[in-house]
Amino acid sequence: MAAYVLAQVYGVNDPAGFADYRSQVTATLAAHGGKFLVRNGTVQVLEGDWRPVLVILEFSDAEQARSWYDSAAYQRLLELRQQSAVMELILVEGV
Repeated sequence: MAAYVLAQVYGVNDPAGFADYRSQVTATLAAHGGKFLVRNGTVQVLEGDWRPVLVILEFSDAEQARSWYDSAAYQRLLELRQQSAVMELILVEGV
């Protein structure tokens, strides 16, 4: 069953650091079969007041998603991301 990591970006407090993170994160995904489905896409609010800045990653299953998140390669980038941006991440299984 496919799995998705959804990230909501609340703000970037270090644009240079976040750019560095972004330039390196794609390589960490490839090793675990992950890919971007949405990365800073245009959002059209259809109902309500939600104004998210979203990133959606797709993996073949939840095990691959956790494998990516827990990997040494991503963990090295995680501190950089946390220092440069305020985000929340969730892992959800799809259909």
